[in-house]
Amino acid sequence: MTQESFADLGDILVIIPTYNERENIELIVSQVRAALPEAFVLVADDNSPDGTGTVADALAAADERVRVLHRRGKEGLGAAYLASFDWAMNHGYDVVVEMDADGSHQPAQLPSLLDTLRNADLVLGSRYIPGGSVVNWPKSREVLSRGANTYTRVMLGIPLRDATGGYRAFRTSTLRTLDLSAVESKGYCFQIDLARRAVQAGLRVHEVPIEFVERQRGDSKMDRRVIAEALWRVTVWGLKSKATEAGDAIALRSGGAKPDR
Repeated sequence: MTQESFADLGDILVIIPTYNERENIELIVSQVRAALPEAFVLVADDNSPDGTGTVADALAAADERVRVLHRRGKEGLGAAYLASFDWAMNHGYDVVVEMDADGSHQPAQLPSLLDTLRNADLVLGSRYIPGGSVVNWPKSREVLSRGANTYTRVMLGIPLRDATGGYRAFRTSTLRTLDLSAVESKGYCFQIDLARRAVQAGLRVHEVPIEFVERQRGDSKMDRRVIAEALWRVTVWGLKSKATEAGDAIALRSGGAKPDR
């Protein structure tokens, strides 16, 4: 079976942030390279104590399409992606893909994201649209995730079913449009932040169904602090947005114009 080419999209970089993923990194990189041979891979390692960075260096030495970005330490998912985006734009890539290192995102679904990107600026892999699914999650975890996405959709007024997911493809022109210097989110809230910025900028944001599979090796990086940050930031963003909308409505009713921003 002939693999589809995505040469029309330009140079593609799949970014895989890592922290203590020694057990998983070799497998996920090999699967990405098999699923999309024309793509480059950037392993962004946060100085993992378990030696993930050393394994990544060996992969890069054996494959000219694998790169490694060594970072000083664990600073959060958002910081790792921002550094990787900057690296990608400085090295002339046209498309960047976000992907977890733990095997929860299926490399075989990369072509679906990239095919949709042909007519979009940002493509989100979605667990919660028809055709999407989660595998091996406890029911409590799925309820929490679905609830977080419903809360995000209501508070921010964005029409996305899975704004918290981390399997997505950007054009680098999209990243340049967004004000990445103003992004302060550290954890998984980073994903919500970029999605809402893209929607608010009027960019074409599409969702495609994915199958999300819970990791089988290593420990999840999700904890209470990550959840608390996301809840707090979404609430603040939502309240500010609603206050702005109310102010605009009052100004229009009184015969004035919307204030410049």
